[in-house]
Amino acid sequence: MSGADVVIVGAGHGGAQCAIALRQNGFEGTVTMIGRESEPPYERPPLSKEYFAREKTFDRLYIRPPQFWEEKQIDLRLGLEVTKVDPATKTLTLSDGTQFTYGKLVWATGGDPRKLTCPGANLSGVHAVRTREDCDQLMGEIDGGVKNIVVIGGGYIGLEAAAVLTKLGCKVTLLEALPRVLARVAGPQLSAFYEKEHRDHGVDLRTGVAVESLEGEGRVSGVKLADGTVIPADAVIVGIGIIAAVAPLISAGAAGGAGVDIDEFCRTSLPDIYAIGDCAAFACDYAEGTVMRVESVQNANDQGSCVAKAICGDEQPYHAFPWFWSNQYDLRLQTAGLSVGYDQTVLRGNPADRAFSVVYLKGGKVIALDCVNMVKDYVQGRKLVEAGVHPDLAQLADSGVALKELMPV
Repeated sequence: MSGADVVIVGAGHGGAQCAIALRQNGFEGTVTMIGRESEPPYERPPLSKEYFAREKTFDRLYIRPPQFWEEKQIDLRLGLEVTKVDPATKTLTLSDGTQFTYGKLVWATGGDPRKLTCPGANLSGVHAVRTREDCDQLMGEIDGGVKNIVVIGGGYIGLEAAAVLTKLGCKVTLLEALPRVLARVAGPQLSAFYEKEHRDHGVDLRTGVAVESLEGEGRVSGVKLADGTVIPADAVIVGIGIIAAVAPLISAGAAGGAGVDIDEFCRTSLPDIYAIGDCAAFACDYAEGTVMRVESVQNANDQGSCVAKAICGDEQPYHAFPWFWSNQYDLRLQTAGLSVGYDQTVLRGNPADRAFSVVYLKGGKVIALDCVNMVKDYVQGRKLVEAGVHPDLAQLADSGVALKELMPV
């Protein structure tokens, strides 16, 4: 039976960063990374952006050149999943039936795309946008003549995909079950802005609609809504969130539910097992201790570094600042902080100018910002969030006043 001093399960951003940081921090033990896909670690955000739009070739998405891992003596076991964890013997069972032992285990599996549960959900031509294979299949269909595409889900993945598909000349219909897009992550001003942008670019965007079924014989040909309307579809993209890939850990006795629970040091309830990234639920400092999963590259990378330092003997609590971004058309959205529980918003600038910021406050304190083509607001605004500033609202709303001027002296 083979094994390693540190085994990282998951070869995405968090797993890769943990392995890199282990070597950067002087760890000399054996490191193995187990990944489901056959590719070495690569960047995920460009899949729904530059890669999908044919603006980047896949070789430019690698987190590190493929030879890096061998040079750093990081053993990649690709095309494999962990199906069982035995914390008593520190043994993993892999999808090929082999077993592998660990000294420390880092669970960095992210999540699987949430699937539709309606009739027709398993028809050919129904896609997610989570992996290279997902994108390659859809891109191949577009090259083969697919033009009418229905996107189900008005979150960032769905909106980004819709923007690229429009650019590629496809006819796009976007369906969102809630009354507005981005309803779970942003305020009404930002939702209204992006809804208008997509409609102005030709997307048939419909909110407050429920999908009853997907129609077709073998391959999807239409999407039937609850009101009986049938939308023709040569292909369907489903972007309705992810389900944390934590079943083996939960089965092994780890505390958790929708994700695996971790403490302030990214430790699970099982000995010598950490969890990081999209699959890990923790009490977030920037959401007043709300236990949540933060699905971002920043969070995965920073938690990976946190765990690497802990394994190397420099254990420190995780306090990284959360930030996000999204590219749609010629719009660059940058988000600082988490708007969870906000009770007030302040608008800086005019959305009609396609450059503005929405500032989120709770109890008069700045907790987050959404900045569209407003880099200075983003850079300066994150300092307001970090400092917990209670600004003058008139000054905050005045886009002529630099946010840095609102910092306390």
